[in-house]
Amino acid sequence: MQSYTIGQAARLLGVSPDTARRWADAGRVATHRDEAGRRLIDGRDLAAFSVEVGQGPHTEDDDPYTSARNAFPGIVTAVTLGDVSAQVEIQAGPHRLVSLLTREAVEELGLEVGMRATARVKSTSVHIDRG
Repeated sequence: MQSYTIGQAARLLGVSPDTARRWADAGRVATHRDEAGRRLIDGRDLAAFSVEVGQGPHTEDDDPYTSARNAFPGIVTAVTLGDVSAQVEIQAGPHRLVSLLTREAVEELGLEVGMRATARVKSTSVHIDRG
């Protein structure tokens, strides 16, 4: 399972490292320490927490979490596989993006809950890049 540092988690959630650290200190998301003493968050825990944060209040004063090229770096929160198609959900800061793609593409990318990925949006299509 992939783990994330506080700084990496902050970037994926679209907040400052101080905010992510305060959330961890308050027990809102579980952390553990690696052999170097850095605090880490398990990918599955971060995925679940990112959904919770994404469902929270979002005001017009908040800065949007996007780039000029319509790239939304985030964390995979759900993968639903069908026989031929698949659905992948990514939480990118306050944004939840859902992409329908082939099962083969999901398997080739090795997409699973808790891993980093970037949703790239062009018109009505959402493409997923492995993080």
